[in-house]
Amino acid sequence: MSSVSPLSSVSNNVRLRVTAEEWEVRVKLAAAYRLAALYKWTDHIYTHFSARVPGPEEHFLINAFGLLFDEISASNLVKVDIDGTLVDDPTGLGINYAGYVIHSAIHAARPDLQAVLHTHTRDGIAVSAQKGGLLPISQHSIGFSGRVAYHGYEGVALDLDERERLVADLGDKSVMILRNHGLLTAGISVEHAFQQLQGLERACNIQIAAQAAGNAELIFPPAEVVAKVEKQAEVFKSGEGPGVARHWNALIRQLERTDTDYKH
Repeated sequence: MSSVSPLSSVSNNVRLRVTAEEWEVRVKLAAAYRLAALYKWTDHIYTHFSARVPGPEEHFLINAFGLLFDEISASNLVKVDIDGTLVDDPTGLGINYAGYVIHSAIHAARPDLQAVLHTHTRDGIAVSAQKGGLLPISQHSIGFSGRVAYHGYEGVALDLDERERLVADLGDKSVMILRNHGLLTAGISVEHAFQQLQGLERACNIQIAAQAAGNAELIFPPAEVVAKVEKQAEVFKSGEGPGVARHWNALIRQLERTDTDYKH
């Protein structure tokens, strides 16, 4: 029995029917998916990254529900509006409704944020299940001090009324730990959101590794050092300056040594 891949039905003229600005965002978002696959941050076909489509229509791009992260490309991303209407669904697979609930909430409430990334990694979920949350025990985690929001677990995010509580918990922050669920970062660009996610994932990796030592007593830097690092990390919070582009360009070079299909 043969099966037809949903990718085989994707029209090759998506690029022709979108603006140059939208295509650029599509390429960057597809790269973020492929990088997440490269770094093994995926949960099969679950979890989701999104990016706002430039323009006044309040559309955003998200993955088709059924594709693995390493199958995502610029042309098979789904365009959806804030109300959940599929504006352009090249594969016909639709989208993960829980993804719609989470991402539409943030895109509607926070026009300053252009991209939202959500993962279900082992260490991210492990930290999310700890009462103390992210601990200031490493340079990576201290850089997030004072700028991580927390949202309590309410079950699979299928209820639209959860959106109000989600954005209330997020407040003016762009980094969130979803209790018993995973990690979420957002940013003024795909590049910015990804840099924040990479730092947050690493901070969680370090915390779980340190705690695995068992009886080892963790060292917490003094408050004045934490405050100093918080100030030093302001540039990462804003997403401005050359650092984000420098970081992203390095990741793209790494990705393109083995994978360039994401751009199609």
